[in-house]
Amino acid sequence: MERIKLYNGVSVPMEGFGVFQVPEQDCEQVVRNAVKAGYRLIDTASSYQNEEAVGRGIRDCGVAREELFITTKAYIQEMGYDRTMEAFERSRKKLGLEYLDLYLIHMPFGDYYGSWRALEELYRAGKVRAIGVCNFTPDRLLDLCCNVQIRPQINQIERHPHYQRVQDLQLMKELGVQPEAWAPFAEGLKGMFCEPALLRIGEKHGKTPAQVILRWNVQQGLIVIPKTVHRERMKENLEIWDFELDPEDMEQIAK
Repeated sequence: MERIKLYNGVSVPMEGFGVFQVPEQDCEQVVRNAVKAGYRLIDTASSYQNEEAVGRGIRDCGVAREELFITTKAYIQEMGYDRTMEAFERSRKKLGLEYLDLYLIHMPFGDYYGSWRALEELYRAGKVRAIGVCNFTPDRLLDLCCNVQIRPQINQIERHPHYQRVQDLQLMKELGVQPEAWAPFAEGLKGMFCEPALLRIGEKHGKTPAQVILRWNVQQGLIVIPKTVHRERMKENLEIWDFELDPEDMEQIAK
């Protein structure tokens, strides 16, 4: 699997595994299965209510901690300097980790400036290797970057062929903020897997529409975090590193 470097030099796997809506009682085994399949980036959040299960899963996965890249997020009710500092410690303890690889502000609501000061402090203290935001639109991201000491290293956004976010990505490129795509399959909605253009491109390369979507993202420099609870889909989603979309494919998807 390819990796990409953030502007602070931290190396991140370009494909990770998301656990949104994976129930607590299933999440531990799902995480173990994902790591066994080859995923090294695991993405969770305090609001998913499965951090403890993620922690158990990664402790028992058989892979060294330094090979894993663990992300979690502070939610709306955890905004503000003090609340975010408390939220970080709560999440870190639930995950059972000495440090986090990436900590994100989940939504641009509430006192997220106070929260960002907390993230900067945690970053300087070495408690987290990278800090960033999630769901920040261009205006919110630009405003934040212009008014903080350490600009976000990542902005995690919804991004798929029906929501391509061209202007968002252009601004992130100008700011040096790495884009990361959540819901690359539109959470199974919008008929994404039956899209004629994706089916044609997939047939051309001997790949599924899901693999085409993931390849389309990473080929444009985005980190992707697909989610599934099925082992065969975990394996399928990782099989995107042995082909490349050509300019005609990219143009069809852009349309």
